Amino acid sequence: MEIIRVRGLSVGYGETPVLENLDFDILSGRVTVIVGESGSGKSTLLKTLIGLLPPLAGAVVLDGRPIDFNSEEDLRNLYARIGVLFQNSALLNSLSLYENIALPLRIHRPDQAPAEEAKRVAEMLGRVGLQGSENKFPYELSGGMRKRAAVARAMVLDPEIFFCDEPSAGLDPITATGLDSLLKGLCRAHGMTFVVVTHELRSIERIADRILLLRDGGVRFHGGPGDLDKTKDPYVKAFFLRTANHDH
Repeated sequence: MEIIRVRGLSVGYGETPVLENLDFDILSGRVTVIVGESGSGKSTLLKTLIGLLPPLAGAVVLDGRPIDFNSEEDLRNLYARIGVLFQNSALLNSLSLYENIALPLRIHRPDQAPAEEAKRVAEMLGRVGLQGSENKFPYELSGGMRKRAAVARAMVLDPEIFFCDEPSAGLDPITATGLDSLLKGLCRAHGMTFVVVTHELRSIERIADRILLLRDGGVRFHGGPGDLDKTKDPYVKAFFLRTANHDH
């Protein structure tokens, strides 16, 4: 069952579209990976899906209801249901991990009791393997630990849909594998829906249930990993072969 349906979507800046007339679905409880060459529009599409960039045309339908990007109520509803892991983790260095992770709770649930807040923060740190790190600061952590802490913060409000922008960027292969396992495990254990922008072939192989390949302003491939073997499209074959060769 799809949780997000995209129909006739055009996105871009000013009057200039980067992507036009996109049709695809994001399936509930699955990991959808968005891939494409540099400049193919992956980040632009992500910005629209998380409500930061209004579309030029078309519809983004959440649970059967089109999002009105000019409606504060619609955007608030969207923000309440999603978590976002930004490429640079976007943790605040002046705050401890506890304060970083508690921040969304304090904004969206200001009446929550301190004991409940502390319990929730500890639970989130436990989920990502950072138990007992509440008093550490982001600058004291490795890149992989910062990503895990950012995952904990993005999850603290129990989002239904989790968007990740290049989660493995800048990580060594072992740390990247651990992060992929964490994301896939969260998807399976908590029934969350993931939308991941990545160019890492290894990550695609490890986590993808669905793949969306962008090319020349549109969708070039949309399907499961098993469908890649059946495609006759030479570009799709070359893209994944080239990425594989580049990975080695």
